[in-house]
Amino acid sequence: MSIDLTSISKNTQQPQRIVLYGLAGIGKTTFAANAPKPIFVLTEDGLGDLDVPKFPLATSFEEVLEALGALGSGEHDYKTVVIDSLDWLEPLTWDATCRRLGVKSIEEPGYGKGYVENMREWDLFFDYVTALRNARGMTIIMLAHNAIIRVEDPVHPAYDMHDLKLHKKASGRVKEFADIIGFATMKTIVTTEKGGFNKTRNRAIDTGEGRVLYLSPTPAFVAKNRCHTPEVVPLMWDEFAKYLPVGGN
Repeated sequence: MSIDLTSISKNTQQPQRIVLYGLAGIGKTTFAANAPKPIFVLTEDGLGDLDVPKFPLATSFEEVLEALGALGSGEHDYKTVVIDSLDWLEPLTWDATCRRLGVKSIEEPGYGKGYVENMREWDLFFDYVTALRNARGMTIIMLAHNAIIRVEDPVHPAYDMHDLKLHKKASGRVKEFADIIGFATMKTIVTTEKGGFNKTRNRAIDTGEGRVLYLSPTPAFVAKNRCHTPEVVPLMWDEFAKYLPVGGN
């Protein structure tokens, strides 16, 4: 391809690739179910009593890709695809990597090589969902649970933070891929109380503002935002979607 000044064009806005993670039962699935015309690709049985369209529960990585491929090739009016969840998808990607390598465990290659190889499966997954975004105009929502990890900071003392419940290599790839990463939790404040023997204790108190979605990173949790939304919004799709340039309605 020859590139010159005639090749210049304006960037066009696309629907967002969203990662939403947080505690179990906080309302991640309900949030996604209220997105425009959602269809769920399930790797865990977490819908409860929500009445939403879904594919059969995937038991292999190949079945996940088949569901995404069907959305890419078939006629439908779905506007949002929801992956529920990434941390239950991860073992399916490991199994696919093991079959490809002819090993029994992702640890078997040794020295972390299995996890390096596993990036091929993750990249294939991201290719599929990005194709749905680009070719079919679908918003992508990927749900995940949280894990508390220890951060060894070269400048500051070590501290704990909320992160995606994924292997660090997969987590890094997801963070690169996503346009928005939101941390769902209850909005709380921490107070310090005096106890006996000159001791103190910290208590977390509900502010009464309910469940919220944090969209800007802090040392306490991972977040990411390419859409200039507020730092925190209520954990409700309609409130969040006000700030999306494309795919909110």
